[in-house]
Amino acid sequence: MTPPSTARLKQLDRDHHLHPFTDFKALGEEGSRIITSADGIYIHDADGNRILDAMAGLWCVNLGYGRQELVDAATEQLQQLPYYNNFFKTTHPPAVELAETLCRLAPAHMNRVFFTGSGSEANDTVLRMVRRYWALKGKPEKQWVIGRENGYHGSTVAGMSLGGMAPMHEQGGPCVPGITHIRQPWWFSEGRDMSPDEFGRVCAQALDERIQELGADKVAAFIAEPVQGAGGAIIPPDSYWPAIKEVLAKYDILLVADEVICGFGRLGEWFGSVHYGIEPDLMPVAKGLSSGYLPIGGVLVGDRVANTLIDEGGEFYHGFTYSGHPTCAAVALKNLQLMEQEGVVEHVRDVAGPYLAKRWKELEQHPLIGEARSLGLIGALEIAADKTTGQRFDKSLAVGNLCRDICFETGLVMRSVGDTMVISPPLVISVEQIDELVDLARAALDETARRLEARGVTLDPSMETLA
Repeated sequence: MTPPSTARLKQLDRDHHLHPFTDFKALGEEGSRIITSADGIYIHDADGNRILDAMAGLWCVNLGYGRQELVDAATEQLQQLPYYNNFFKTTHPPAVELAETLCRLAPAHMNRVFFTGSGSEANDTVLRMVRRYWALKGKPEKQWVIGRENGYHGSTVAGMSLGGMAPMHEQGGPCVPGITHIRQPWWFSEGRDMSPDEFGRVCAQALDERIQELGADKVAAFIAEPVQGAGGAIIPPDSYWPAIKEVLAKYDILLVADEVICGFGRLGEWFGSVHYGIEPDLMPVAKGLSSGYLPIGGVLVGDRVANTLIDEGGEFYHGFTYSGHPTCAAVALKNLQLMEQEGVVEHVRDVAGPYLAKRWKELEQHPLIGEARSLGLIGALEIAADKTTGQRFDKSLAVGNLCRDICFETGLVMRSVGDTMVISPPLVISVEQIDELVDLARAALDETARRLEARGVTLDPSMETLA
C-alpha cells in the first residue's frame, strides 16, 4: 500500500485532527509539519529536513530516539501479557518491578507508588490523596491546596485548577474549588527591583501570608515544580526552596513536588527534589519515566501519607484502566535500567549540564537576550527590547513565536513561552551536539533580529551589532 503524500497528510490533518494547545483556525490555514522519523536527538520531517530536537519531544525523550532496547521491551511484553489491570487484587511483574525500582531511586522516605497514565492523571491523584489523607487524620476541613501563578500541573480539570495559568482558567472554569495561587519565583520578570536571594524570600513569604489568610487549619498542601517547566524554565533563586521548607514545617502542611519534568535526570539528579534538598510528601512523575516511548505516570508517596492510607484508609475509590499498564511499565523499567547502566544522570550532572551552562550563557551577549539561564539540561533565553530593564517587545510583534518558527527553518526545535525561549534536550546529548544546539540558537536569534529590523523595529543601540 502506497503511503499518503505529504500534501495528502496535511489535508487529512486539517480535515480531521484537532491538535492540543492549538489555534485550530490558524493551523488549518498554515498546515502542519509532518514528522516522519527520528534518531538520537534529531527528528526528520516529510520534506526531508533533519531537526535537532532541543525539547526532547515534550520534555520527555530523555534517552533519545531509536533505542531498540525499549522497542524490544515493549514487543516482548506485548507477546507475553499485552494488558491486564491492577484492580480486584491482581497485579503483574512489570508493575511490581517498576514500583520497586522507582522507590529505590526516590528519596528514602518514599516507598510507595500509585500508577497513572500521564502527569495530568498523576496530579488528579495528588488532589484526591491529599484531601483523603487529612480526612483520615481527623482534619477534613484541611481542603485548600496552594499552587503558583504560571505553574503547570496538567490540563485535566483538576490539573488545570492546580496550575496557575490564567488562559487555561478562563477557558476551563469553573475550577475545582479550594485551590488558590501565589506569586511565582521568576526573578527576571517580577523581581528585578531586588536581589535574587531577597526575591526568593519574598516569594516564600507570600506562601506564609496566604496560609495565614486561609487559616493553617484549612490548608492541606502546597504544590510546585522544582523548576517551572511549561511556565518558561523558571529556575528559582537559591534562597527560595529553603525558605519554603521553613514555612511548610511551621504549619504542618504537605509538600507536593511536581517532578513530571524535573524527574529522571533533567537537573542532574534522579529527582529535582534531591537537587534542592526538599523532602516532598508526594511526587507526581511521568514523561522521562519511559523516555516518552509509551504513556505512563504515577505518584511517589511519602511514608507518612502512604502509611495513613494503608493503615487507616480502607478502600481508596480512585484509579484508571491503564494504571500500571504492563507494556508501558515494562518499557519504563527498561528505560530506568538503561539510564542506570549508562550513567545518564551522572552525564547530565558532571558533563552535559556544566557544559551547556557555559555555552548557553554566551547567548546573553546577543542583542535580543536579556538573560540566559540553565540548570542541568533545562534552559531559557529571555528576549527583551531593553537588556538593562528587561522591558519586553510589544506583544503584537509576537517575537517569541517568530523566533520559534525561525528555529524550525534553521533546523532546531526551541519552544517559545511568550518571549521566553526554552530548551530541554535529550539527556544523552553530547558536548559536540551542545555546540551545534547553541550555534543553531544563535543563528535563529540573528535571523529574528534581522526580520524585526526589516519591520522597522529598532533594537537596543547600546548592544553589540550582529556578526
